[in-house]
Amino acid sequence: MMTPRISFDADMLLFLALSFSAIVVSSSDGPHLAVAQSSDNSATTIPVNVGVIVDLKTWVGQMGLTCVNMSLSDFYSSNPSHKTRLVLNVRDSEGDEVAAAAAALDLIKNKQVQAIIGPQSSGQADFILHLGNKSHVPIISFSATNPFLSSIRNPYFIRAAQNDSSQVKAISAVVQAFGWREAVLIYVDNEFGEGIIPSLTDALEEVDTRVSHRSLIPPSATDDQIGLELYKLMTMQTRVFIVHMLPTLGQRLFAKAKEVGMMERGYVWILTNGITDLLSSVDSSVVASSMQGILGIKTYVPHTRNLDNFMVQWKKKFQQDNPSVPSPPLNIFGYYAYDAARALAMAVEEMGTGNFTFQILNASTDVTDLDTFGVSQTGEKLLQELANTTFMGLTGNFSLVDGQLESSVFQIVNINGNAARGIGFWTLKNGLLRDLNPFHTNKYSTSKSNFGTIIWPGDSTSIPKGWELPTNGKSLKILVPVKDGFKQYVTVTRDPTTNTSQVTGYCIDIFRAVIEKMPYAVTYELIPFAFPNGSSAGGYNDMIDQVYYQNYDAVVSDMTIRANRSLYVEFTLPYTESMGAMLVPYKNNKSKNAWVFLKPLTWDLWLTTGCFFVFIALVVWILEHQINEDFGGPAAHQVGTSLWFSFSTMVFAQRERSFSNLTRFVVIVWVFVVLILTQSYTASLSSLLVVQNYQPTITDMYQLLNSGERVGCQYDSFLCETLKQMKFGDDRLVSYQSVEECDALLSKGSSRVGLQLQLTKSATLNSSFSILQQIYHDPDI
Repeated sequence: MMTPRISFDADMLLFLALSFSAIVVSSSDGPHLAVAQSSDNSATTIPVNVGVIVDLKTWVGQMGLTCVNMSLSDFYSSNPSHKTRLVLNVRDSEGDEVAAAAAALDLIKNKQVQAIIGPQSSGQADFILHLGNKSHVPIISFSATNPFLSSIRNPYFIRAAQNDSSQVKAISAVVQAFGWREAVLIYVDNEFGEGIIPSLTDALEEVDTRVSHRSLIPPSATDDQIGLELYKLMTMQTRVFIVHMLPTLGQRLFAKAKEVGMMERGYVWILTNGITDLLSSVDSSVVASSMQGILGIKTYVPHTRNLDNFMVQWKKKFQQDNPSVPSPPLNIFGYYAYDAARALAMAVEEMGTGNFTFQILNASTDVTDLDTFGVSQTGEKLLQELANTTFMGLTGNFSLVDGQLESSVFQIVNINGNAARGIGFWTLKNGLLRDLNPFHTNKYSTSKSNFGTIIWPGDSTSIPKGWELPTNGKSLKILVPVKDGFKQYVTVTRDPTTNTSQVTGYCIDIFRAVIEKMPYAVTYELIPFAFPNGSSAGGYNDMIDQVYYQNYDAVVSDMTIRANRSLYVEFTLPYTESMGAMLVPYKNNKSKNAWVFLKPLTWDLWLTTGCFFVFIALVVWILEHQINEDFGGPAAHQVGTSLWFSFSTMVFAQRERSFSNLTRFVVIVWVFVVLILTQSYTASLSSLLVVQNYQPTITDMYQLLNSGERVGCQYDSFLCETLKQMKFGDDRLVSYQSVEECDALLSKGSSRVGLQLQLTKSATLNSSFSILQQIYHDPDI
């Protein structure tokens, strides 16, 4: 049945504006008209048409309309000298996008409203925004929080509320504080639910938390459908659930979660402000029985005297307008509606008493309604005034940034009993805080120590780890090698009585440490690669084949990463250095004869040094023998004195004085050279006498290949294959499986069918075999 429309022309509208002394709101389902209260100088006020689109069958719509009326009444009562008065033209959207769009079209075309407060939901606003952009009529919504409704793409859209995405940093800070690494997103399958998901996912990834699953709940889902989705979530290992939906669907979700056993110890539930801000509208029995222990993000509203006075007046006003609704709960959207109406009234007054008219762009016939409505001549100026409007509202400082309210504070709450108890705060500047102390430092905190006491689901005070073993999870089958020797890395001990095996070793310890650090459960079974009698079933390449053919899930061992193996399986990053080394006999170059003092310098250097002694003696004699009597006398005496002077400079024992400055310069240079020679000689001789000088008998693989000696390599090591590729014959290769066997082969030597790789029999034999064990423990590492 069509609802009859009531239309008013401009003269009638002005008459009503001047006649009404109080705000009048029709209680019928048809259009509503409200005129703001005027003062005695009402004859000089200018009425300005403003539209209001809300769903009058919902609690938010009724509450929002009452708050808008109260806001205008309070504003004009406290400012009787203002020249403008907002005239409200109310339309019921009936919870339908088409009806909301039709209402907006009617308000713009027929009423020529200068602005529209509403619509109520994000879905309804999506189409109305285009009408506002085309007609230059600002659309001011106090409850459409979908982030996709951006003022950047829709310049005439004003969000007099907070964007849903403004809380994602607070949610990720809570998750990071408790170290949870996976989370499941549960949200309603509509515009409201989907809008926050991209930014929330990004915020969680920034703190190294992965969204393991997204669960969409249709708005009209039955209890059975909700139950099936929850049962599916129970089979997963993640136990951290972030819920974003409205209370009507949320209370049904948690009632079902309680029924299936998902409100017990170990579960974590985090609510966005979609529910926590409207918790008062949730059935108290559901809160008390099915929502205990839940964490929530709540929009923080500072407690002020102005807010207390408003709540008292609002209850009286709402009960007058809606006597059939007992004990009405007031929530954040009522505050937003009150502040939005006040901001609009202030912006219109700042514009002055200009001509609030529309320009018709298309007056031709045979066109649709979308073609015939005009463009507001004051819309752009009104938009600018709204952007510049600031005042202290019910929710704090009202200031629009990029066309919407921004808040830097959220409260973290914990639901216990019938209410949400505050346990901390989150601010954009300081992160998680226990209280809003104005003297906090600039350091950003994500420490859980900033929270108060938290009661988790199941009446537990222990922090849930965020995951549990899945009810139908798959256990990984992990292969480990069975080796006869070099068991320090992997050791398989078989118990014949129980036919079970115990696996230990360095590689196993690292594997188990990694599993314990995983942020979620991984069940596994270590399976020895052996025959029923306990003997090895194959080597490393055979185990790789088992993984490649998907008979097993992984291999844990001291296995070398090789190019040919990487063609079939993936390797983790190495945790030890992989290398091959030769262990060969050494030769001691330490001299045992009496002429060891000649070893530090070569014969060429000895000869050069002696020549320089003679040369310096000659230079000194040439410079001194004519002026220095010490260098005079018979020829033999002159030669002896000059040589003695040159040699005695090493110990500064010369008796002869030098008279020539050139001689002194030569002596200084010569003393410096002698000092270097003596120090170098002393250091080299000390090294020869003290340090053992071992040199390998074989220095490279090609020398070993040409020597014809037998070479040992560990059994089933890739080095044996590498040696064959280097032209080592099978008759020259001897494999060993333990340190003891390697010792025996090295001790025999090639002459006794052993290896020509011998260790010196000395007191250092045990330590040498320790080195051997480190090098040859297993070339497959």
